[in-house]
Amino acid sequence: MAGKRTVTDVPERRRFELEIDGTIAGFVTYSTYPGIIAFNHTETDPAFAGQGVGGDLAREALDAARARNLTVWPRCPFIRSWIERHPDYADLVDPNWSPEHEPAHGHHHS
Repeated sequence: MAGKRTVTDVPERRRFELEIDGTIAGFVTYSTYPGIIAFNHTETDPAFAGQGVGGDLAREALDAARARNLTVWPRCPFIRSWIERHPDYADLVDPNWSPEHEPAHGHHHS
């Protein structure tokens, strides 16, 4: 039987953490800029491999970005590939962002 899953935003650690029955099974680290959240790195505990931990994290983190009206910079290759498989989340991604190039943030307001 699947354990109880909770995803929590932990701002002091700048990451979303997924717990299964009280054990941290994975997390996504992020950085924030005005109007933007950049997802930097996704890590999952090998003990929970194959249980969809990364996907749950991606979905919850992106849902949180949407709820806060933030634009996403998917620096993390895992998050990037997850968004490609779930095109209903593609509208969250900054159209000017690419893995090779990040727009200068906060400089276009004169």
